[in-house]
Amino acid sequence: MVNQGLNGQKNAKLVLNKHKYEPVTARLVDSLCQIAGAANVLTEPERIEPYTHDEVVGLRARPEVVVLARSADHVSRVLRLAQRERVPVTPRGAGMGLSGGAVPVHAGIVLSLEKMSRILELDRENLMITVEPGVITGDIHRAVEAEGLFYPPDPANLDSCTIGGNIAEGAGGPRAVKYGVTKDYVCGLDAVLPSGEIIHCGGKLVKNVTGYDLVQLLIGSEGTLAVVTRIILRLLPLPKVRVDLLVPYDEFQAAAATVSDIIAHRVLPATIEFMERDSMLAVERLLEREVPFSEAEAHLLIQLDGSSQAAVDEDLNLVGDLCLERGAQDVLVARDQRTRDRLWEARRLIIDALNNESPVNHMEDVVVPRAAIPALLKGIKETAARHAVRIVSFGHAGDGNVHLNVLKDSMDDAQWEVVTQLVTEEIYRLTLSLGGMITGEHGIGVTRRRYLPMALEEEQIRLMRQIKAIFDPNELLNPGKIFP
Repeated sequence: MVNQGLNGQKNAKLVLNKHKYEPVTARLVDSLCQIAGAANVLTEPERIEPYTHDEVVGLRARPEVVVLARSADHVSRVLRLAQRERVPVTPRGAGMGLSGGAVPVHAGIVLSLEKMSRILELDRENLMITVEPGVITGDIHRAVEAEGLFYPPDPANLDSCTIGGNIAEGAGGPRAVKYGVTKDYVCGLDAVLPSGEIIHCGGKLVKNVTGYDLVQLLIGSEGTLAVVTRIILRLLPLPKVRVDLLVPYDEFQAAAATVSDIIAHRVLPATIEFMERDSMLAVERLLEREVPFSEAEAHLLIQLDGSSQAAVDEDLNLVGDLCLERGAQDVLVARDQRTRDRLWEARRLIIDALNNESPVNHMEDVVVPRAAIPALLKGIKETAARHAVRIVSFGHAGDGNVHLNVLKDSMDDAQWEVVTQLVTEEIYRLTLSLGGMITGEHGIGVTRRRYLPMALEEEQIRLMRQIKAIFDPNELLNPGKIFP
């Protein structure tokens, strides 16, 4: 089977470092059919096509076969077979990642967990939910909220991403400022090692210091160490009261100062999102109708929640006053679901809107201390002007995580290749100089692996490679990811 790789190379046998990968044979496909059933083994080009990419624009690589696993036993047997035949395996959830982590850059087998999509148990007594990796994150939200419980992590694509993908990438979301990210809610994992062995880590435990914390090691490992097959998540009581605020400003510095003021006054909103003017106008063009305050230079989207109306109203009054003191044009308050949905519509649609503006674009998600966001955004604007390219920024002001999209627009391909590399390196250097890191929640994957040495010391990378080698000595599980 020939693979059309990242750079157009065509090889029947691909090489990564010292490891040789064998092609998928008809005999191996037959063995996969015996494991998962013929209906769950895909070889036809049109059926394989959806598994050639994730959400990174322009990044594609074709697997030789796709296996739709339905159980941990399927996963174990597929990995044992892959070890024996020396065929690489790329684990995959819904393919909603933004770093190329689920793209099979070395062909071989894509091991999809999309059909492992059951909620196995909702334990109200222990405030825990046990799920399979293919469960859609939004379905977890709805299931627990129907019982008066709360799973806080909320990636922007929560109605299409899977919890297994969230685990692999260490996903965050707008509510991270108050509630933390995915890693803060995972108490237990079942995982299959590249050898096919199944391990059981953690459990329904709030405390556990028995040996090294393998649960946390696997979270954010981007499918390079093991394949997660069962997940135990910690839940919270559902906040009884919630209110959302959309706050427009004439300039971003005032919006950034407001964020600092809110935190300094000991108010911790569930979310503090920011959007700049260009992102709102892009949404407006996508929707072909006006969105609130689209001409404002900057917007904050703030969510307050709590256990009582009085406490939330007290925070609301304080936050509203702070916004107006810092020069906000207005403070639009949403107390009912319909109005809240309208306020959040533009924020949820920014990525779709930018893809509509420029189908070819380059996204980064750098993270800095939140007080450094104004300096970061100023530097991003200067970089855009220096290279005559359009860069649109938005993200999580409350935790310092800035998403920025470099738009190709009508730039020719050769210039685009040069500009994106220069812009990326400049923004990474700026981010690191401000005490930040090159990715906050999207991961390294394929797209950032060449830049890892900019962010981490050589010794750190060496230790990470050694961990990878212990789990996966033949480098068969998601090869070509993270390491340069």
